[in-house]
Amino acid sequence: MLKIYGVHRSRASRPLWLLAELDLPFEHVPVIQANRVAHPHGPEAPLNTASAAYLAVNPLGQIPCLEEEGLILTESLAITLHIARTKGGQLGPRSEPEDALMVSWSLFAATAVEPPALEIQLIQRSGGGTSPEGQAAISIAAERLRRPLARLERHFATEDYLVGGRFTVADLNLAETLRYGQAHPALLEPFPAVAAWLDRCQSRPAFRLMMERRAAEPE
Repeated sequence: MLKIYGVHRSRASRPLWLLAELDLPFEHVPVIQANRVAHPHGPEAPLNTASAAYLAVNPLGQIPCLEEEGLILTESLAITLHIARTKGGQLGPRSEPEDALMVSWSLFAATAVEPPALEIQLIQRSGGGTSPEGQAAISIAAERLRRPLARLERHFATEDYLVGGRFTVADLNLAETLRYGQAHPALLEPFPAVAAWLDRCQSRPAFRLMMERRAAEPE
């Protein structure tokens, strides 16, 4: 059976959302980040990214990780693309061109969207968004997102989704990277079509279920 290591409060949210969409059976091993554990090597520590048992699975000590019939994947977007390609039905590619587009949009999400969007979230979480320095840093990160968001705005002006006119793993991957930037409420104001697309993605029952489970985990 497919096994996912990681907690919802991590990039494991991506394959966990996808698996909820597909209603597939899988084993969930809730590995927590070591930096969230007071004594990660202590005898009472929960399974975490510094635990020897987990490092035997993923020597990088990062989550998520997929294990299935001897296959181990350690990058969240590679995991979602693999699941969608092999088990995803309508959420996966119907053709080689669709497969290529889903990979392309996922790499776009990882390289053009996630780094500045994650920076916004980290600044806001640390409370730095209330300081002049933090506000300036958020403005710089938002400016870095302007060009990729403008590209998306042009796309969603005529399309509801990224590939094939339907919700797919490409939308899921992009939505989960852009979610970090929602910590800055004004980010999407100039991009109403992007905001409407993100609302469509986040209105899905499987996304809401994933977020409920995420909220139930300790911070």
